[in-house]
Amino acid sequence: MADITALSDTLTPQSSARQLKVVPVRHWGRWIAIAAALAALVGLAGSLARNDNLRWDVVGHYLFADLIFDGLATTLWLTAAAMALGLALGTLIAVMRLSASPVLYGLATFFVWIFRGTPLLVQIVFWGYAAALYAYVKVGIPFTGVTFFQMETNSLLTPSVAALLALGLNEAAYASEIVRAGIQSVDRGQTEAAHSLGMRPALTMRRIVLPQAMRVIIPPMGNETINMLKMTALVSVIAAHDLMSNIQDVYAQNYQVIPMLVVASIWYLVLVTLLSVPQAWLERRYGRGTARAGHVSPLRRMLGSAAGRAAGRRGVKEAVR
Repeated sequence: MADITALSDTLTPQSSARQLKVVPVRHWGRWIAIAAALAALVGLAGSLARNDNLRWDVVGHYLFADLIFDGLATTLWLTAAAMALGLALGTLIAVMRLSASPVLYGLATFFVWIFRGTPLLVQIVFWGYAAALYAYVKVGIPFTGVTFFQMETNSLLTPSVAALLALGLNEAAYASEIVRAGIQSVDRGQTEAAHSLGMRPALTMRRIVLPQAMRVIIPPMGNETINMLKMTALVSVIAAHDLMSNIQDVYAQNYQVIPMLVVASIWYLVLVTLLSVPQAWLERRYGRGTARAGHVSPLRRMLGSAAGRAAGRRGVKEAVR
């Protein structure tokens, strides 16, 4: 009995902790992949920096030129206006597609079928050259000859207006499907509970259903906004004076195609990065109370994991001591 007591005294937690040797797991494959990726990135950056065909002097000269800023302003207002039009009209179409009325459902389905089924470039060209189909835009009573409003199509549908209509209507078709998916993700019991409290359908949709549907709507709609920013480059085919239109005007004169495309790429990357910030904030805000709310950016995750590993090593060393 004395021998057992002596043995238990030697195997105390303090003595076992002193004898414990902690060896962290080595992720050699991960570090090799990181080193290979960094080496490839440095090699690519060095190759581009030393490439004389890029003409970095031309890039620096036009990067902050007034013509570029004019195109940026057009690109930004086209993106904002087209997304506002697309989201408002898309929400209306989504509600129509969820309606019990076969007429509303049929009209909404036909709209989505037309604008989602034809290429965006075709729609931009169609609106840009709509005067070839109708020389005048008239508003009146059909088949009576009574006209309340009449205007030349070329005067009404300027390149900017045509670009806005093409982008906004095309976006409405896609936004309607996103909003419809978000509305259908809300439990039916929420609507029934609101109706039992005497809330009208429109108020129920605005105050109960849509706020909960935003959790599903925000992530894809943020991607649609970023995609819309880049799709504005297509309106250069009708000379809408956006960023890409002005870039094309410049390299049509100086023949520096690659340097001017680098200028455009830099500005598009900057704008997309800036748009990603409010998207992440909205996702965290509307994702409160869900697993998505705990999402952090890759940079913060990487820095946090590095700090966590350092703190863990210090904790193990203190425990061993």
